[in-house]
Amino acid sequence: MNHVSRADSSLVGRWWWTVDRTAIGIVLILLAFGALLSFSASPPMAERLDQEAFFFVKRHLIFLVPSLIMLFGLSLFSPVWIWRLCLLGVIGGFAGMVLTLQIGEAVKGAERWIDLGVVKIQPSEFMKPAFFVITAWLFALDRRMGQRWALPVNAFMLMGMVGLLLLQKDLGQSILFASVWSIQLFLAGYPLSWMFGLAGTGAAGLYGAYSFMPHVRSRIDGFYTDAGDSYQIDRAAQAFNDGGWLGVGPGEGKVKDAIPDVHNDFIFSVVGEEFGLIACIGVLLVYTLLVLRGIGQAGRFDSLFTSLVALGIVCQLGLQALINMASTLAMIPTKGMTLPFLSYGGSSLLSLAVSMGIFLAVTRRRPRQESFL
Repeated sequence: MNHVSRADSSLVGRWWWTVDRTAIGIVLILLAFGALLSFSASPPMAERLDQEAFFFVKRHLIFLVPSLIMLFGLSLFSPVWIWRLCLLGVIGGFAGMVLTLQIGEAVKGAERWIDLGVVKIQPSEFMKPAFFVITAWLFALDRRMGQRWALPVNAFMLMGMVGLLLLQKDLGQSILFASVWSIQLFLAGYPLSWMFGLAGTGAAGLYGAYSFMPHVRSRIDGFYTDAGDSYQIDRAAQAFNDGGWLGVGPGEGKVKDAIPDVHNDFIFSVVGEEFGLIACIGVLLVYTLLVLRGIGQAGRFDSLFTSLVALGIVCQLGLQALINMASTLAMIPTKGMTLPFLSYGGSSLLSLAVSMGIFLAVTRRRPRQESFL
């Protein structure tokens, strides 16, 4: 689209010259690599479920279409409209998570999905972008407008979110939400001592989860001792070892035949085995570039709201990628968390597209930046 003139006043023309094209390029690279990985990693899973070999590949590609539409569609909105949509999203998301506890489908002991027949959705995934937009707004209301009620409401939102996630037996997402919220709190300029208080609260919460949640205790015990089931981690480690520097070649890996959820939670092991250590480092660098790009973009604005939204979204993506890769490499206990844009998963892919659409919308260059906190 470089042929689009800067004088073009059409919707597409204005969008092209104001949007962060570097961030778009990074996301498209990740999406393309994710589609390639689905061809390699998902056929064995489909065959185990008595589906035709490319069942999950087709579903992944089908989800790509609405994901791209939402990404580019949301990037056209103004920050004010993003806030309005996300306020509705948070209300609907909380309602969906409560509904999940009532009618949700249990998968491996966790009730996180609602079966709509054609597709299963995970409300907590769609809460991520909307939640961090509204928390950014509340932080900005307190810091810029002196609305003292905003911080207690913000803290109450986080407690409600974490509580619902723990009821769904999703400790990993709880940690992710609390971590990004804490980062926004720190960057909003609150006292550093508050961060130590939050760290202490988090440590106490983890101890409580270990003490009273058997599934958490078993994973942690299994990570630090030989008592737990280390089958998936052992297979992933073998995959990285077999892949070496350059990998065994696309489609030639064996780990996808051994790990049940290799097409989503353990997709990074497929990268290591089939494309090698060089590709793994490349994936890490791409995520790092995306986070750094987000930090750089956030620093351009006087609007605290805009800065906190941009930083919240890229920190969420970066932390999610870090947690997935670290658990696959046995650096932390395993967690059921997808690798952004690379793993299979409809709710995850759509949610990530919404996140990046919001990021592109709030960081667009405008002749007169809208006054929004």
